[in-house]
Amino acid sequence: MIKINKLLKVYISDEVETTAVNEISLTINKGDFIAIMGPSGCGKSSLLNILGLLDSASGGEYWFLDEEVVKYSEKERANLRKGNIGFVFQSFNLIDELTVFENVELPLLYLKVSKAERLIKVNEALERMGIMHRKSHYPQQLSGGQQQRVAIARAIVTKPKIILADEPTGNLDSANGTEVMNLLKELNESGTTIVMVTHSAVDAKYADRVINLFDGKIVTENINKSQELEPNIENE
Repeated sequence: MIKINKLLKVYISDEVETTAVNEISLTINKGDFIAIMGPSGCGKSSLLNILGLLDSASGGEYWFLDEEVVKYSEKERANLRKGNIGFVFQSFNLIDELTVFENVELPLLYLKVSKAERLIKVNEALERMGIMHRKSHYPQQLSGGQQQRVAIARAIVTKPKIILADEPTGNLDSANGTEVMNLLKELNESGTTIVMVTHSAVDAKYADRVINLFDGKIVTENINKSQELEPNIENE
């Protein structure tokens, strides 16, 4: 699904160069659940933004669904992103003026899906996330856990090939965090590829592969066996 080779991201400000992603090479296969870990400032979010086509690389190669995208324009990246990539953020990124239904519906509007089909797809996503009873509420009327469920419903409503999650439990208590991680694991087990940035060793146990970054480089990559220790996660 994704292959990057010697990917580089350099930020330049006031004549100071900062290398956030330092010649990383990585392959992400269909059905993977990957956790990316490392200290603050190690390049995790920069890498995720490039993988999600939200930002461009400074150099190297990035193949997404057999397309070489490093030199794509912002418009070309946006067109490829639509329908293929779903995003889940720590801060939920819901629009306060829109209802739960309307927030989840947004990606379908961008794809110009018909009203009748939008109704079906949004209701399916809300039902899957157990949030249908809140469809007419506004984000500020929901708990943090409920808001993240809405955010995940919005991420999956287009049935994307991959979900990128940036600290998805960072603003949640442990109980809600566990619920969200179980939802992500269920999505993965149904075939959705997931790449997640996290500081949480507990959350990383849900992943199949754990990649550790330091100073913009991959320092270790492990196949995660610890899932077998989690009683609430089914073994693959």
